[in-house]
Amino acid sequence: MIKDIVNWIKTYAKENKRKTLVVGISGGIDSAVVSTLCAMTKMKTIVVSMAIEQIEEQHDLSIDHGEWLEQKFRNVEHKVIDLDRTYEQFWLATFDEFSNDLAFANSKSRLRMVTLHQISGATKGLVVGTGNKVEDFGVGFYTKYGDGGVDISPLADIMKSEVWQLGKDLGVMQEIIDAPPTDGLWQDGRTDKDQLGGLTYEQLERAMELEELGAIPVGSDEKLLAKYREIRKANIHKMEPIPVFKKVRK
Repeated sequence: MIKDIVNWIKTYAKENKRKTLVVGISGGIDSAVVSTLCAMTKMKTIVVSMAIEQIEEQHDLSIDHGEWLEQKFRNVEHKVIDLDRTYEQFWLATFDEFSNDLAFANSKSRLRMVTLHQISGATKGLVVGTGNKVEDFGVGFYTKYGDGGVDISPLADIMKSEVWQLGKDLGVMQEIIDAPPTDGLWQDGRTDKDQLGGLTYEQLERAMELEELGAIPVGSDEKLLAKYREIRKANIHKMEPIPVFKKVRK
């Protein structure tokens, strides 16, 4: 699978005359795997650490991974961009009237994506997404036009459990593999599990399997599938095309 993904990225970039791959790295397993796969294409790869009110331990993992990539691959350039001041001066100062914790968290993700597209646009690049199948097509656990606003998505058909295995096979730092999954958008350090109704990725994958098979759930599976459907329903708008009004043609 590693070879297939690397070739897919490289082929897409070549066919679309792109010279650079741009990846935001957070210190999490998904971005660590994607950035490593991009580096393996031998194309110029720019990996970007973007702290916005991020917990220090998470940011440290991002820095450590960026340095590891630079040491391992000559084609990798690691950029550290502090977005704290931009976020504080523009968002917090400007939108006091529309203060909302969830909206502010999503704005952090969108600010990061604007940053990646600026770098991509200046280097004839592609912004490479880091979402996996559970997040992107299961429960829609991403920010609309934030971390979902990418050019290509190498892991979007790959389950979270497979991403962890890829990380091990690629030699990603053990600290990143062991770290609790989190989007890094909250100062209180809440994890993905905290935000997904207490469900683990293992449970979410089980629910997706039940849904796909059309199985009739019983016992704990029945409650699991109901919770999964509840989370998915709230986020389905992210996974479907933008609604378009169709005028009547006479």
